[in-house]
Amino acid sequence: MTMTSRRRDQLAEFLRSRRVRLTPAEMGLPAGPRRRTPGLRREEVAQLAGVGVTWYTWLEQGRPINASVHVLDAVARTLCLDQAEREHLYRLAEVPCVPEVADECLRPEVQVVLDALVPIPAVVYNGRFDALAWNATYDALFPRLTNAPVGERNAVWQMFTIPGCCSPIGDRERELCTMVGSVRATYARHLSEPAWTSFVDRLSAASPDFAALWAKHHVAGAESRVKVFLQSPGNRPIQVIATSFAVAATPEARMVVYAPVDDDTRARLVELTANPPDVTYCAYHDPARSGNTPASWPGAADVGQGQENALGMDRGPGQSSTAKTIFGRTPAPVPTPGEHAIAGA
Repeated sequence: MTMTSRRRDQLAEFLRSRRVRLTPAEMGLPAGPRRRTPGLRREEVAQLAGVGVTWYTWLEQGRPINASVHVLDAVARTLCLDQAEREHLYRLAEVPCVPEVADECLRPEVQVVLDALVPIPAVVYNGRFDALAWNATYDALFPRLTNAPVGERNAVWQMFTIPGCCSPIGDRERELCTMVGSVRATYARHLSEPAWTSFVDRLSAASPDFAALWAKHHVAGAESRVKVFLQSPGNRPIQVIATSFAVAATPEARMVVYAPVDDDTRARLVELTANPPDVTYCAYHDPARSGNTPASWPGAADVGQGQENALGMDRGPGQSSTAKTIFGRTPAPVPTPGEHAIAGA
């Protein structure tokens, strides 16, 4: 028996064991007629997960079928898997991406503190730069990140997979190097953890720039420093001082506060919070103007399902998908694809 066959058998046994421990009553289903086996039926799991009955049956039988991240995540939620069980499921299914529930360990009062800081932008990151919680001003500065799926709600991921010409980050080269160095320093404590290794592997595949910086093994520690965000029209810089504070009871979590350097900057942050922009594109990448969609951008094919959501498209019911150029570089005449060089790519 090959390693792949043994892995499929283990996957089948694991899924069955998790299915039989759930009852119809726990899942809000009628008990129905007599059941020959305990737990949920396969068709009930498929119905709750929103997948085909035949597909799920084949998955549980260990047949050689492909399972996407999106579908496995739905199955994991239906079977009420915890984080360790989810990671085990993804390893058995040989899927490199292991989504992580990023905000489960934060205490409620952390959000109270974040909200009290408005109009000063503030966010809580973990060691991998997943955004765990934020306030309204941070949301207005980074709508791409805050509207992204959980697996892509990460500052480093957004910095490397969004073209530089569409980014509101000033002094981008320095910021990229500093953030990768910070992740590298924390990574040493998580070498065997699938959530970390899959993140590095996925981002390396999606961004050659990240792969190149990661290979340099640069390490950086936390420090207060001036950061620049660019606001259109006119690329008006918003200068803030970024300072990190540890968050008690949540290992490696830190609150980053972006304090304005002067009263004018504070006034602009007040205006930004009151009138938050939509997600922005440069002239070349704005689908409304150029017809150039996120799926055609460099690295987009490797980003994975849900990336359009991270770019402000298909954001769900009640959310606008209209792109407005509020942040980012000043729009220029739309070039032809052969003439365009993506900054920072």
